[in-house]
Amino acid sequence: MAVTIKDVAKKAGVSPSTVSRVLSNHPRISRETTRKVKEIMEEMGYHSNIMARSLVSNKTYTLGMVLPRPAEELFQNQFFAENIRGITTQASRNGFDVLMTAGHSEQDELEAVTRLVKGRRVDGIILLQSRKNDPIIVFLKKEEFPFILIGHYGDDDILCVDNDNIQASFDATMHLISQGHERIGFVSGPPNLTVSQDRLEGYRKALAENGLRMLSEWIVEGEFLQESGYRAMSFFMNLPERPTALVVIDDIVTFGILRGLTELGFKVPQDLSLVSFNNITLAELSSPPLTSIDIGIYQLGYMASQLLIRQIQGDKPQLLRTIVPHRLFVRESSLNLKRNWS
Repeated sequence: MAVTIKDVAKKAGVSPSTVSRVLSNHPRISRETTRKVKEIMEEMGYHSNIMARSLVSNKTYTLGMVLPRPAEELFQNQFFAENIRGITTQASRNGFDVLMTAGHSEQDELEAVTRLVKGRRVDGIILLQSRKNDPIIVFLKKEEFPFILIGHYGDDDILCVDNDNIQASFDATMHLISQGHERIGFVSGPPNLTVSQDRLEGYRKALAENGLRMLSEWIVEGEFLQESGYRAMSFFMNLPERPTALVVIDDIVTFGILRGLTELGFKVPQDLSLVSFNNITLAELSSPPLTSIDIGIYQLGYMASQLLIRQIQGDKPQLLRTIVPHRLFVRESSLNLKRNWS
């Protein structure tokens, strides 16, 4: 015979309504009571009836998540896998499932989100990328539907989890400047993404503050894919005046640069120094190991899920923009020119 809420309540010494509040992660239930009730649920083998919970609370206990476009980025880039791991871990701890949706175009994505919202299939939406003039954000704001953005949009009234990408890129560029580099290029992502815009701004700020040249041909745009890095490398190595170092938007893009340099017989960091972002597992294992900015990928997803669930439960966030700190890991891909010349 199936274990009921009343059975759990009796053994825990609380009322059935308290057990129901624990199941819905009600903020007024103490941590001790929550822990005790959940332990008894596990001990008794209790599994909540999602449909029944939904009817009572008018909630689906499901978060919607919009996957990146193009789809190759999702499977090639560890950023998204780690991001999603953080989201699903926090969601699961709060009794929420995660429903993922994707599209081949901006219109496809908007239609998918519209179906989720209008069909009341989810309680809130997590957006993994922040695009300029994003129609999904415009739609969600108009519907007054709970959502959170990983990144930022420029509006003060949007809930988001982000890094200080301007400062992170400034720090990456300053590292290369401190190593003696003066000709520094930048490999960007899609220009409509705020992360690309912010990191480009940080790069330019560091060069300007140090009186270094900023040549338009030293800035290349692409996607968050190895192939973009490979194409950028080919472009840079054919310039009459090449940079001695690059700040690269993403570790995956940097791997494409490394592959191309190896094919042409160039060495890193002797012929070209590299600093990138994300500090994924392969960054430390690559040859040479990459100097990379760790942006707390898992934490971005974990906090996005946590803050959205709180919003769904009626908690008003104290801060709309939460910043996850970054850290530079210096490895062998960035050469100290000063030491090399001495």
